[in-house]
Amino acid sequence: MTELAAGHNPDILTCLANLSADEVFTPPKLASAMLDMLPQDLFCRADSTFIDPMCKSGVFLREIARRLNEGLRDQMPDEQKRVDHILTQQVFGLATSELTAAISRRSVYCSKKADGKYSIATMFSTFEGNIRLPRTQHRWNRDGKCEDCGASKGEYDRGEAREVYAYPFIHGIDPRELFNVRFDVIIGNPPYQLSDGGFGRSASPIYQEFVTQAKKLEPRYLTMVIPSRWFGGGKGLDGFRAEMLSDDRLRSITDFEDATEVFPGVSVAGGVCFFLWDRDYHGSCAMINVQGGVRTSTVRQLNEFSTFVRDSRAIPIIRKITAKSEPMMREQVSSY
Repeated sequence: MTELAAGHNPDILTCLANLSADEVFTPPKLASAMLDMLPQDLFCRADSTFIDPMCKSGVFLREIARRLNEGLRDQMPDEQKRVDHILTQQVFGLATSELTAAISRRSVYCSKKADGKYSIATMFSTFEGNIRLPRTQHRWNRDGKCEDCGASKGEYDRGEAREVYAYPFIHGIDPRELFNVRFDVIIGNPPYQLSDGGFGRSASPIYQEFVTQAKKLEPRYLTMVIPSRWFGGGKGLDGFRAEMLSDDRLRSITDFEDATEVFPGVSVAGGVCFFLWDRDYHGSCAMINVQGGVRTSTVRQLNEFSTFVRDSRAIPIIRKITAKSEPMMREQVSSY
């Protein structure tokens, strides 16, 4: 982390090539911005717990460990004891594949083996440490689709020697039981879609399943970066959209219409957003739009209008118009 990490350089995360359009690595700058939304006293407590249940590069866990290392310095002066405590008691992850598990351990422990010679942690007795990949399987229904994620059996029904992409977090693995820990914070960047076996290169969104499952675990805080397509609903997203827009525990949503502002070189149709969900909060949501680096925002109920209004600049105009109680155009002309 500081002296203990001398000779190690785990910060390769700004130059990693993405695995695919479905699994996009998170830039360190974005991970830091998401962590900035959390109450910063979490990083000064020796009992706060964090998990990324869809680790790809380990960037979230690495940044969390770095902040904890600074925040706990006065409470735990001995650096090795402090690092061991953080990595064994506070920072946890579930990987999405064998490759991402190794990359994540390299980022967090400075070694792909948590108990390896070059690991900065000294208390682990297994190579996985607290970044694990439990083996799970898809549950196929009669239509050849997975009951948990909607994946196509023709695409993902594979033998033991190949990755099946049955992500543990949404295929029956409860990290609270796996690690015997209740989590204060769930954070991450979930896979976005999986092939559903439809015509051509058809794929179904999957990120909403990670958000829904995370809420079921009732952490104190939840923050994820996901495509913004859910704003309009659509394929597999209508129920998720309705639930999100009516959830008054959402403190903020930061929306980027152009995904390249946060994921350089990556095209995500409709843009991306990250949000902060607070279990103990009930109120309006800060909707922040970022276009070309310019931020505009409103604080509002997300379901204030029957159609979700994405651009915060439009809200005052719509409110002024609706306040006049005059007949709308839809009542005066036909769509035909």
